[in-house]
Amino acid sequence: MAMASIARRKAFFLTRNLSNSSSADAFKFSYSLTKFSRGFATSGSEENDVVIIGGGPGGYVAAIKAAQLGLKTTCIEKRGTLGGTCLNVGCIPSKALLHSSHMFHEAQHSFASHGVKFSSVEVDLPAMMAQKDKAVSTLTRGIEGLFKKNKVNYVKGYGKFISPSEVSVDTVDGANTVVKGKNIIIATGSDVKSLPGITIDEEKIVSSTGALALKKIPKKLVVIGAGYIGLEMGSVWRRLGSEVTVVEFAPDIVPSMDGEVRKQFQRMLEKQKMKFMLKTKVVGVDTSGDGVKLTLEPASGGDQTTLEADVVLVSAGRTPFTAGLGLDKIGVETDKVGRIPVNERFATNVSGVFAIGDVIPGPMLAHKAEEDGVACVEFIAGKHGHVDYDKVPGVVYTHPEVASVGKTEEQVKALGVEYRVGKFPLLANSRAKAIDDAEGLVKIIAEKETDKILGVHIMAPNAGELIHEAALALTYDASSEDIARVCHAHPTMSEALKEAAMATHDKPIHI
Repeated sequence: MAMASIARRKAFFLTRNLSNSSSADAFKFSYSLTKFSRGFATSGSEENDVVIIGGGPGGYVAAIKAAQLGLKTTCIEKRGTLGGTCLNVGCIPSKALLHSSHMFHEAQHSFASHGVKFSSVEVDLPAMMAQKDKAVSTLTRGIEGLFKKNKVNYVKGYGKFISPSEVSVDTVDGANTVVKGKNIIIATGSDVKSLPGITIDEEKIVSSTGALALKKIPKKLVVIGAGYIGLEMGSVWRRLGSEVTVVEFAPDIVPSMDGEVRKQFQRMLEKQKMKFMLKTKVVGVDTSGDGVKLTLEPASGGDQTTLEADVVLVSAGRTPFTAGLGLDKIGVETDKVGRIPVNERFATNVSGVFAIGDVIPGPMLAHKAEEDGVACVEFIAGKHGHVDYDKVPGVVYTHPEVASVGKTEEQVKALGVEYRVGKFPLLANSRAKAIDDAEGLVKIIAEKETDKILGVHIMAPNAGELIHEAALALTYDASSEDIARVCHAHPTMSEALKEAAMATHDKPIHI
């Protein structure tokens, strides 16, 4: 099997290289891809090869890649700081608070067992928020530096189409400019999804944005929605001392997660004293008092109950930000939820207009948007771009983290494919035991006949880092034996992935 796998690798590389070459030769443009002299500007009056509306992970990455490919590029961002939701009020600040709150929790509950003792520990919330803000500002300035380095024009303002090749921008300084482009990419991301009858004021009832900037630790926090964001933010405030209750309409938390892993994940969160009310809907909200009083009832109907909180976090998903862009003016089609249908080259139904990231179908993830951006501008430049949405990793950044790539066991069953499952618990991993952080497992699903890996699911302290070995394996159609035969350093948590692969292919050693 191992030698056959090596042969498959060689065949894959040969096929991919031939495919890339033919695609590049076949896709021609009428304009020359000449390198221009480009400045860091607040105006885009000259015609660009590429204009990107939106400076989030998809937009700014697309802009840099386009400039690197020799295309005259302008990026328009309404926020006035680059990085989009992810960097400013999403991925980055939430990970800063997750790390800070985890350090506090460890100091409270784990340091003594490691021989580190002190009389007391307390939260300095303003200092914690300042550290988060410093991380955000440093990274946003870093992207501006990358724009200057790659000579990407940067226009700060709100852009909307006035024609398929022109964008009117109301700039942050109160002026207006028109940016012209041969190719325009819509990369405006997504916004918080609201719920009927619930008004977000970012004080008592908050979105994820407000949950990242609370001025004091709420005694009671209710999270509406048991997805990635809700569980991460709930974890932050639970560690800092809040009583956290998660209300979810569905019967399960994180419905996209592998069922077996999800059950262990929920048990772990419950051990951390997070409470769950599943199959429950919110039917009323009263903010007239000092706090918030929610009226709840079973999802299938039944007797109503009340639940009180100091703060309610609405985390019911996100919706594409496509309104107010003038799409109807130029005829760009959207579906019933506001997403923009595109073809395999990210082209919309209007010639010269493209879309990437959260505004198109697919997972709403920053790293997926980045891949979209690179692939889109590669197509525009006459090259070959590709994103395999079946191999996009997903991570919940709680502690332990939960990461996955590929298919869940439920999805494989639904396909009718015969498969094998290999699992390895972190309790049997020497590194996890050495650092006294051994809650979790690795689960691998492989096709029975060929041993090809179909999905990998990891619950571990560093699952978000460990998952990329699995992503690489899936990308190159590796077998579980391929991973099992790779020498992994000892002692590392990555050995748990090797052992799970051994359990899938044959038998593990350490259990």
